[in-house]
Amino acid sequence: MYKIELMASMMCADYGNLEREVKELDNGGIDSFHIDIMDGRYVPNFAMSLNDLKYIRSATDKPLDVHLMIEHPNNSVGLFTSSLRKGDTIYIHPEAEYHPSTTLQKIIDAGLIPGVALNPGTSVESARMLLRIVKKVLVMSVNPGNAGQMFLPYIREKYTELLKLKDEMGFEIYWDGACGSDKIKEYAPLGVKGFVLGTTLLFGKKKPYGETLKMIRDLL
Repeated sequence: MYKIELMASMMCADYGNLEREVKELDNGGIDSFHIDIMDGRYVPNFAMSLNDLKYIRSATDKPLDVHLMIEHPNNSVGLFTSSLRKGDTIYIHPEAEYHPSTTLQKIIDAGLIPGVALNPGTSVESARMLLRIVKKVLVMSVNPGNAGQMFLPYIREKYTELLKLKDEMGFEIYWDGACGSDKIKEYAPLGVKGFVLGTTLLFGKKKPYGETLKMIRDLL
């Protein structure tokens, strides 16, 4: 069995029962909670607030992966670093900031794990120097902003490029968007470390989360 990380995309959770959702995911064996923060400017949607993040952080001991889909994250990253704890991750989009390395250094100085998220239209080459700074690369397999989108086949080339670089540069690769069991079965053996699970596999399936998570791990 390959050791993979499974992350719950919490923008897909039932917000009428958020406490129960967190508890059931935690008990079901989720590895971390993925928090999408959207400002309605960098992406055409608003999703999850700082208060949502703080509640989930207080309700579990599992790590949080915070994905900042916001313009100029350097201006507000301190709000997020101060709400997290050691072992949590913050991803930024390189093109959302004039000097992304400065923002990444703030994340590092706060004792958190630095990451970059690459949109479908963002090349590996354009973020190459940042790959030496970060520990995680979140590859968007759909355009960012909304759940339930279709996988973009041309993203396969980006995974191929990153898999060749990850050991040399010291980062791990994570999958975000349209994550079906076929993608996990294909890419986990190649070296993709973690997968963000949303409506394709985890949420809205009317079965216990633990059962779904076991099924996914049993694939490998």
